[in-house]
Amino acid sequence: MATLRERKNYRDAIMKALYQATEGNRLLGITGTKLRDDLRVPEQDLAAACAYLAGEGLIAVDWERGNTPAMVTLTHQGLRLMESEEQERGFDDSG
Repeated sequence: MATLRERKNYRDAIMKALYQATEGNRLLGITGTKLRDDLRVPEQDLAAACAYLAGEGLIAVDWERGNTPAMVTLTHQGLRLMESEEQERGFDDSG
């Protein structure tokens, strides 16, 4: 089971990956498999992180059997949060 720090890191990584991959378009999403493979997150930890973020209203998840995320998308609230963080940190996706 992941530690608290690992769980927070997984949630942050999922949000950043979604935001970058969808270029801020909340109609686009990422498969759970791609998130798991790209971020190297254990499947049960990915499911837990997605459930947490969905509970916070930051992402929407289409679930497969076995409590596995099939498709993950940012919600409007999640997009606003990531845009706010981008402005605060001044980060961009140019490298």
